[in-house]
Amino acid sequence: MFPSCSSSHRLNVIVEVSAPVRDRTVAKDMASSMKSLSSDKSRYIQAFQVFLERSTEHQCMQEFIGKKFPNIVSGVGHGKSSINVLGIGSGAGEIDLQLLSHIQAMYPGVTISNDVVEPSSEQILKYKELVAKTSNLENVNFTWHNKTSAEFESEMKGKHQQKKYDFIHMIQMLYYVKDATKTLEFFSSCLAPNGKLLVIIVSGSSGWDTLWKKHSQHLAVGDMSLLITSWDIKKLLDAQGVKYEHYDLPSDMDISECFIQGNRNGELLMDFLTETDQFCKTAPPELVAQILNDLKLPGCSHKKDGKVLFNNNLAAIVIEL
Repeated sequence: MFPSCSSSHRLNVIVEVSAPVRDRTVAKDMASSMKSLSSDKSRYIQAFQVFLERSTEHQCMQEFIGKKFPNIVSGVGHGKSSINVLGIGSGAGEIDLQLLSHIQAMYPGVTISNDVVEPSSEQILKYKELVAKTSNLENVNFTWHNKTSAEFESEMKGKHQQKKYDFIHMIQMLYYVKDATKTLEFFSSCLAPNGKLLVIIVSGSSGWDTLWKKHSQHLAVGDMSLLITSWDIKKLLDAQGVKYEHYDLPSDMDISECFIQGNRNGELLMDFLTETDQFCKTAPPELVAQILNDLKLPGCSHKKDGKVLFNNNLAAIVIEL
């Protein structure tokens, strides 16, 4: 996500939760019975699916792709017989294929080499099934990497000559790496001349920012970078004088079921909101009650037509060399 990575351009994002030592000790005790949602891939996928069904996330991305993306990719493949694309954390491929279709339209007949990096074998299988059902992909060559971004990065670094990409996208995945800054720095170094890197991440004005700044120290998030938002990235880029474009992607999520005790979908949404496996069953009751109360506050959500709508606003940031 950043310019070519010389030692003078080492970029450091430090995201902390300021809490007294006593509070950190209490937080540790509270989280002792809780596990990160990422530790149970099956549960995570279930929670993620409910999240997609209850949110306008994909819709706002699709609107962005339809209206803004064609201009973003104009120029990345001019004069080339082959365009290299890299998707990091591609999931089941719904958004990826939309991006590819616009690149195809911009450069008809040009071969597209598409590398897919996704740690979930179940999601890769769904992606492959989607590809099999999608027409007009004859000029797209897919290479599947059932790996985390860190594993793929390590593999790339081990090669004598790293592959360069004309377009890289990292959509809603930076929260699940140990060091978001270094991850972005490395993949930026993989861009070809005139290449662009698209990051979609939660907005600093979203309910996620409000929720996580208050409660992350009480949850079992491990080494993930869950507190990072578009504001952190923009501050970093501005400080470094990096050229980028920023787009707001308004989105919300219906979390009404979270307030119905024992509701399965509500519990899965709570898992997703807290990144905690079986949150309602393993977290201290007082923490569950506090988060449920905070989810109703203006900083996190608003009410409309009898529903509680969580502020799921996103931001798209496009870096170019």
